[in-house]
Parts: sequence; structure tokens; C-alpha cells
Amino acid sequence: MDRVRQVHAQMVVSGLISSPISANKLLKLLGESGFGSLSYAQQVFDRFPERNRDLFLYNTMIKAHSLMAHSAHNAVSLFKSMLWGSRFTPNQYTLVFLFRACGNGLQVCDGEQVRVHGIKAGLEGNLFVTNALIGMYADWGLVDEAKKVFDCSLSRDMFSWNIMISGYIRSGKLDEAKEFFQEMPQHDVVSWSSLISGYVQAGHFMEALDLFHEMLRAGAKPNQFTLVSALSACANLVALDQGRWIHVYIDKSKIKMNERLLASLIDMYAKCGELEFAFKVFQSACGLKTKVWPWNAMIGGFAMHGKSEEAIELFRQLEIKKVSPNKITFVSLLNACSHGNMVEEGRQCFKSMARSYGIEPEIEHYGCLVDLLGRAGLLDEAEEIISSMPVTPDIAIWGALLGACRIHRDIERAERVGKVIKELDLNHIGCQVLLSNVYSASGRWNEAKALRENAELIGRKKTPGCSSIELNGLFHQFLVGDRSHPQTKQLYLFLDEMGAKLKAAGYSPEFSEVLLDIDDEEDKETSLLRHSEKLAIAFGIMNTPPGTTIRILKNLRVCGDCHQAIKFISKVYCRDIIVRDRIRFHHFKDGMCSCKDYW
Repeated sequence: MDRVRQVHAQMVVSGLISSPISANKLLKLLGESGFGSLSYAQQVFDRFPERNRDLFLYNTMIKAHSLMAHSAHNAVSLFKSMLWGSRFTPNQYTLVFLFRACGNGLQVCDGEQVRVHGIKAGLEGNLFVTNALIGMYADWGLVDEAKKVFDCSLSRDMFSWNIMISGYIRSGKLDEAKEFFQEMPQHDVVSWSSLISGYVQAGHFMEALDLFHEMLRAGAKPNQFTLVSALSACANLVALDQGRWIHVYIDKSKIKMNERLLASLIDMYAKCGELEFAFKVFQSACGLKTKVWPWNAMIGGFAMHGKSEEAIELFRQLEIKKVSPNKITFVSLLNACSHGNMVEEGRQCFKSMARSYGIEPEIEHYGCLVDLLGRAGLLDEAEEIISSMPVTPDIAIWGALLGACRIHRDIERAERVGKVIKELDLNHIGCQVLLSNVYSASGRWNEAKALRENAELIGRKKTPGCSSIELNGLFHQFLVGDRSHPQTKQLYLFLDEMGAKLKAAGYSPEFSEVLLDIDDEEDKETSLLRHSEKLAIAFGIMNTPPGTTIRILKNLRVCGDCHQAIKFISKVYCRDIIVRDRIRFHHFKDGMCSCKDYW
């Protein structure tokens, strides 16, 4: 910025500042570059003699303001001053920048007024103006209005179609986006990438991968953006084979690696249980670690695998390399401390956010801190943190404390926290299930049963447990007691055999995890054996050679009984079993778990 100021001073001394062409170049440098200053650019513009201003100067400043959400209103103000006295008529660039500004946080009425000026200027049929107008309505979420503009447009290009697809996706209308995509006369990498990304953002990961393979079959070549979405889908499905295939495709196709793509590769391997290989990818990427994204992916990978010390050590390396951390970095660090019972390190990490990096903790960071303290049994301190938060605690924060009450069987506090959550959401099913589990763990069966029955009366159901496994590129999903799979008969015979072997090895079922309306001990044991993760693991053992690692994805937290049973399964069947649940990774080997029973 100092050098830009020097250039400005030289232009003033030499008189070049009075030239609109020279002044325009200075304004672009100040308003659009990373080392400029928009406020300084505005000061330069304001001091420029009004008689010497031309349309290009106005367009440069309108564009600069349109790029910043907090300054978008200034773009419209400049436009109004430009029109004062009818000195200038807007051109296509003026309107494109203004529509972008309006879509960047301004009111609908502002955009409609600009549109009227476009009509007066005879630019409504201009392709660039039309695309910007479609984009403005899409930014507001008014996708139906955007579609009207699209339908009435006499000139369209591929960009017009792609804006509409993006608008449907941002409005959460995936079906309409897919239908619109199918109507396109042709598809380019942007349209494919937008649709695949939309499915990933909506959590439809299998559909996203299906679209990715359809794209390849159609002969379209994916770019980095497409591959980031595809790898994200693989990561969320624990689809290691497909993730590896994409990695090979990147190398064979000589697609240029960037920080985002590198971070996605690291994240995919980490979330598929290949933490060591994720770290190899991180270490081998020379020259691509100047931005924080690869660091966040690797720190997050260590955190979810319970490698707390490694996560903290990598953060220290980030500091040495002078890479600036962001909010996501600290979420991962706090999670790492929580999984590793590193309370003091977590406290210091939280304090350093604002003190050392100027990053104010947000509600997610407070949630991580409450979880850290709660897991460690520091329930009083956790509750004090909630009481002193500068923002209103949400259900997730109170839920973290309630979860800690379950772990440490603090019934009195759990009942108090449950009342707070009930005030926030009268019918919150997660709270009722957690509180029911607290009662169950303490042997208070009547209270637990009453809560479950109340949840049924109001028609609220707990999210069913679902576990999935990938074999030979195909995904197999199991619900508790699932009998929909083609191999159901063989699977349940194998489960009975597995149950006998586990009991012989010393496994004893934890009946506190069983539904309360089951009274018979044998029925309780059978119910436990049919939890979704046990079904998926049994299916994996049945269908893979001895010694093959079993990888399971569970949508909920692994229950205590399944955790204990899987330790026995890993020992009895001599298998490494990797389970990723909603909270973290569990690596089972030789009857032990990587979490050391702290999860």
C-alpha cells in the first residue's frame, strides 16, 4: 500500500492524475487489487475534478464497490450521482456491475430501479446485461423471477444456462436444477461442476458421484472445482476405492494441483481411514502449503482420528511457516484437544484465538470448549463457560453439556439442562433421547421409558442408525434389524455364529443400550446383535478375504455395546476394523480401540 501511495504522489506532482486514463489505472489498482484500499480509492475519486470524470472512471468505482457486500450501497449512490444532470448514459458494463452490487446484499427495489434505467438505455436485450440480471435474482433466491428473465431473453449463451443452474441449487431446488440441466442444448464443465457441487452441498453424495461418472462418460473433462466436489462425496461416503481412482485420474490427466484440490485429497484419505497416506500427500506437496486449507485438512484429519498431539504439533509448524490460521483451524484444534483429553492445551488454544490472531470465538468454538470440558468431567466449568458466553447459547451447546451429563451420570444437572433445551424447543427429540439415556445408565427405567413414550406420542422419532460399507465400488447400507439386503439369510446365520464366538471370547452385552420395551434377556441380546454397525461389519467379513480391513460409516455415535463388541470382533476374526461415526474415528485392532475408551 505504501508503494501505491508513492505512485499516487508522483502522479500528483507530474500532473498525470488529471488524465482520466491514468487516474482510472490508479483506481483499479486501489479498488480491485489485494493490496489496495477501497476507501483510499474513493478519496482519490472524490478529489478528481468533476468536469474531468468520464464514464470509465464511474464504472471502475462502481465495480470496486460491487465486489464488497459492505460497500454495495455505495455503488448505487455513485450511479445516482453519475446520472445527476444526465451527463452520462450507463453502458452494459455499468449495469453488469450494478446488478452484481444489488445481488450482493441490497434490496429488491434497488435492483428494480437499476433495471428500469437499463430499459431506458436500450440495454435490456444485451446478453451481458441479461446474464447479470438473471444472476441478481438468483443471488436473492428469487429463482422464479430469474427464470422469467431467462425465458424472455432473445439471446442466451452457456453462461445464461449455468447461472440458472447455480440459482436453482442455491435455492435448494435440486430437482429443478437437474431438470433444467437435462434441457440444456449442451453441457460444459461449469454446468457439470455446478450440479455435482449442488448434490454434495445437499448431502446427496451417491448421486453426486453418479453424476461425476456420467460426466466422464459424456466425454467432459473435469477441472479442479469438479474434482474437489467428487472427492468430498468420496470422503463423506468413506468411498476409498473411488477416491483413490480420482487421485490416479488427477495424476494421469496432469490436472494442475492447487491448494483446494490438495486439501480435498488429504481430507478424503483422512475421512476414509487412511491417515498415514493423507499425511504423505500433505508432506509431498511442496510449494502448495502457503495457504491454510491443506493445513486445516490435515489438522482436522489428526483430530478426527484422536491424534491430538500430532494435530497440535502440526499447528506449531503452521505458525513457524507463518501461515495464517482461520476459524476452521481452531475448530479442528479444539476437537483434537477434546478427543485427547488435553484440557489445558484446549484452554490455551481457545484463549489464543483473539489474543494472538485477532479471531473472535464463534458459537462453534464455544461448543468445542464445552465439549472438551464436559468430556473431562469439568461440568461446573463447562456450565460457567455457557453462562458467560457473549452470544446466546443454542441447543447444540446445551446438548454438548447434556451429553457430558450422560457420560458422568450427573442426573440432577441433566434434568436442569433438559428443561433449558425444552424451553428452546419443546419437542427436541435429541434432548429427550439423551436424557432418556442418562436415566437408563442410572437404572431409572421408568423415567427413561416415559420420555421415550412421550416422544412417540408427539410423533417425533429418533434418527435411525444407519451403517454403510463399500465393497468393489458398490455401497451397502444397513439399518438396525435390516432384512432388505439380498444376503439377509446368510447374514443372520453369520450373526448368530458371530454372537456365539464373541460370548466364548468373554463378550458380555450391555443391556442399557436396548430399547426399554424388551423384557426378555435373550431378546435384548438379539436386539443388540442386530445394530446396524454389527450388520455392516458381519457383511464385510463374509464378503472379503481374511485379513482385509473393514471400513464402516455410521451416521450416529457408536453405542457402548457396539464399541465393546467390535473390540472382540477385531480380536476373534483377526481383522482391523475402522469405524467412522458422527463424532470421530475408531480403529479396532487385536481387541483394542484407538480411542482408548475415551469418546
